[in-house]
Amino acid sequence: MTLRQGSGRAYAEVIGNPIAHSKSPVIHGFWLTALGFEAAYHKTQVAAAGLGDYFADRRADPDWLGCNITIPHKEAALDFVEDRGDVRASIGAINTVFRDGDAIVGTNTDAAGFYAPISGMDLAGQPVVVIGAGGAARAILFALSRVGVGRVTLLNRNPLKGAALLASFGLKGDALKLDAPIPSAALLVNATSLGMTGQPPLDLDLSALPDDAIVYDIVYAPLETALIKAARARDLDTVDGLEMLIGQAALAFEMFFGRAPPRDRDDELRSLLTS
Repeated sequence: MTLRQGSGRAYAEVIGNPIAHSKSPVIHGFWLTALGFEAAYHKTQVAAAGLGDYFADRRADPDWLGCNITIPHKEAALDFVEDRGDVRASIGAINTVFRDGDAIVGTNTDAAGFYAPISGMDLAGQPVVVIGAGGAARAILFALSRVGVGRVTLLNRNPLKGAALLASFGLKGDALKLDAPIPSAALLVNATSLGMTGQPPLDLDLSALPDDAIVYDIVYAPLETALIKAARARDLDTVDGLEMLIGQAALAFEMFFGRAPPRDRDDELRSLLTS
């Protein structure tokens, strides 16, 4: 099926800076092929200073269906789109922009994509550690606040920013420096780019975590990060970055292309992404 908006072939894309590492084109391309859609999905590097021009150009392009947004634009992009779901007041960051007629609308699929792999875990009242205070952390804290977690220890370079973030989601806990010791927790989440290829490493002592803790790293390049390796060395359950990446992408795909992706082929997709 050919999706046509204007005179050319319809397309969506992912934007960020850097962007070379992104696996989103592989994911969306796999689903487009599986469904027989003649549409495209690209990755485009956009500098912070060019974000406004980017959205102005795409708004005028009738073939553009929308974009996913990765670091560092998840908060800044709110200034250039309609915020019909009041995401600014709730999560405070967007990761998806879709076209609705002449309008471009921002939303966030990260929260649902993050939570899906751990939805069977009873986190009510349980202590949690979250590393980071950026756009991804906002979505993660939003999701955690909705399931009634216990105290949250947030580690970030700027503890004052971390404390403000906890307060904005009504979460009780402590905001500490990035190198502070990890306390006991049922769930530990790395919501930063630390440990990603080309970024500084994330070196954590996981000895305080109980044997039934889950370690969740949203980084997916490399898929087996130092954090995931350290957790597996302790025989802890882990969730890798592909889980959240595929989950949030599935929601965005339906917004862009008007049909849910074939999630029954997730195993095949993961094999492709890790080959």
